[in-house]
Amino acid sequence: MNSIQDKLKAFERTLQIMDDLRAKCPWDKKQTLESLRHLTIEETYELSEAILNNDLPELKKELGDVLLHIIFYAKIASETNHFDIADVLNTLCDKLIVRHPHIYGDVKAETEEQVKENWEQIKLKEGNKSVLSGVSNGIPSLVKAYRIQEKAAQVGFDWETADQVWGKITEELEEFKTELAKPDNKEKTEKEFGDLLFALVNLARKNGINPDDALEYTNKKFRNRFMYIEEKAQQLNKNMIDMTLGEMDAIWNESKSTFK
Repeated sequence: MNSIQDKLKAFERTLQIMDDLRAKCPWDKKQTLESLRHLTIEETYELSEAILNNDLPELKKELGDVLLHIIFYAKIASETNHFDIADVLNTLCDKLIVRHPHIYGDVKAETEEQVKENWEQIKLKEGNKSVLSGVSNGIPSLVKAYRIQEKAAQVGFDWETADQVWGKITEELEEFKTELAKPDNKEKTEKEFGDLLFALVNLARKNGINPDDALEYTNKKFRNRFMYIEEKAQQLNKNMIDMTLGEMDAIWNESKSTFK
């Protein structure tokens, strides 16, 4: 692996290229914090996909793309004398040191749970009005539910065991079914479905499952199997819309041995 000197040289090279692009490239010169935002979100999802696919060559590439965006934002901010990349890194280092007193101080933390509890207490002392302040409103709802539950659990607001969550799921399922059976009741039914999803997320979390990752794996599995049906239909010179559900289901079952 590269030495610390090699890493520093590579980072310096990246900063120099960023300076060149900002000064000379018409596209890079035009970019703002706002114009880069949606591109950064896209890059983050591409990074996530590389992780889920366990594609390390692609992961290396996507990490570079995300790093470029971080450097780009810092470069733009430096042009208005607000901060530069050194300020970003030093702020990060200071935060990490403060929030790891078991490493840089005399606080004891022997387990992951103790580290998380200390982390939340420190954040409250730093001025956060709520334990949930660290959960962004901009993240997808499924991820948000998981993070809200995780944050609440770190201060002891949690089910004692995973088995206890099953009772809540049963309760929410029955309430959902009751509302679903009523006519013209979309708003209430939607809320009950949300409660059911929230309980399922709780069960996943209590069993060490990330619900967003689990759903994405299922999305990928369904996509692969459905596209297999499309390919088979094409080979049989059939239009899927003219096929029976039984025909499609048979191919679907066949696809299970192809995509395990």
